[in-house]
Amino acid sequence: MHKERAAQQAALQGSMKAVSAIERKGKPKIGAEEFLALARRFGLSRKTLAKIRQALSEEDLGAGPFFANYYGNLKESSVQAFERTAREVFGVKHAIGVNSGTGALHSAFVAAGVGPGKEVICPAIGFYATAAAVVQANGVPVFCDVDASLAMDPARIAPLITKRTVAIVPTCVMGSVPDMAAIMKVARAHKLRVVEDCAQSCGARFRGRKVGTFGDLGCFSISAYKIVGGGEGGLLLTNSQRLWERANGVAECGGLWRPDRFAPPRYPDELFAGTNYRMSELEAAVDVVQLRKSDATVRRFNAVKQRILGRLKTFRGITPQKLNDPDGEVGYTLRFFPENFALGERIVRGLKAARLDAGMRGPSAPPDWHIYHSMFGVTLKSNADGPGCPLHCPRYREAGGNIRYARGDCPVADDLFDRMINVNLNQWYTAADCREIAARINAVLSAHCREDSGAAPWR
Repeated sequence: MHKERAAQQAALQGSMKAVSAIERKGKPKIGAEEFLALARRFGLSRKTLAKIRQALSEEDLGAGPFFANYYGNLKESSVQAFERTAREVFGVKHAIGVNSGTGALHSAFVAAGVGPGKEVICPAIGFYATAAAVVQANGVPVFCDVDASLAMDPARIAPLITKRTVAIVPTCVMGSVPDMAAIMKVARAHKLRVVEDCAQSCGARFRGRKVGTFGDLGCFSISAYKIVGGGEGGLLLTNSQRLWERANGVAECGGLWRPDRFAPPRYPDELFAGTNYRMSELEAAVDVVQLRKSDATVRRFNAVKQRILGRLKTFRGITPQKLNDPDGEVGYTLRFFPENFALGERIVRGLKAARLDAGMRGPSAPPDWHIYHSMFGVTLKSNADGPGCPLHCPRYREAGGNIRYARGDCPVADDLFDRMINVNLNQWYTAADCREIAARINAVLSAHCREDSGAAPWR
């Protein structure tokens, strides 16, 4: 037996000497072709792509990159870099990168305590995703009318508050900012959470402080459709450790974010069934660069608008949009309200003839998911599986809730949304461009309105 075992050992050693190395090196899972697919998405020419391919052929990619937040061959993943940059840019303790602004809102509402039988006060003007995320959190949206800023009217919030109300969602509208001082005063007086929806004004400020940092949680869409963002993405901010943990519970499948992800709960209600709103590494790699540019982007937009506003004359027959903070808003759109649709249509025709990017919805405009009465996924009170929670929830009815939605609930929003004239601006306009644009606007308004130094000012 001993001799047999020795012979086997000698044979094994001999075979190991015969093979100097294991030759199973193959191509990386993610390599040159994937890199070139991204390069093609940038619209590069064939000549440039050929140069990139040649450069890649000389590079040893090893096993290739591993595009995931938690694992990889980098000291800091792209998502982690995005979140760190967000903390630095906004001066907050916690940030979560997610796959969309809607994902950020849903996570924030759950963290804020929204659930069956609970109501959230939402603005009448703002994208549908805000109210839809309340419903996704099993809450009930209650729409609040706006003022001439197009943002939630602070004076109209208190009458909507009931024993079922748990949160208020002030929303930045198309580059402007709400009156956060007044809104926070109402919220704190009634001990309500505040979830800021800053999707349309990332980087804007109110009285020197960035929006998204006033409330308990701040949410942003960091996407190609916004002034900050290159693809699809979202961001959630908070200074509360517990709110950060609860929001992560939604966004990270319950507890994947924890130091020991599979461990039992560390405190009551820490763990619950979440979903996956995780930000993509590829999106984060682009969006972290975009976020670093945000302050400069906002400064350029705001400077352009202020130059133009400073040269505009005042006229009877039109009312400029109320600006809660002219120096703090992004300002990528100039807005005003004609006294009637007929005048508005004449002005818009004149602005377009002057080669300005302008428009007005008008009296026969089609539905739009930026106005409460057209948010059919909410207002029709329908669910994918038929009547049920949250809008037909027994717990909601037992708490005295009976929400109904109809056009006319928010008359100021009904009026202003269709009647406002928008003139879109470009951050790259020069000082000369601004002078020319202001001159064209003045000429058009002079043709249809009476100049009056005592009329409503532009800022």
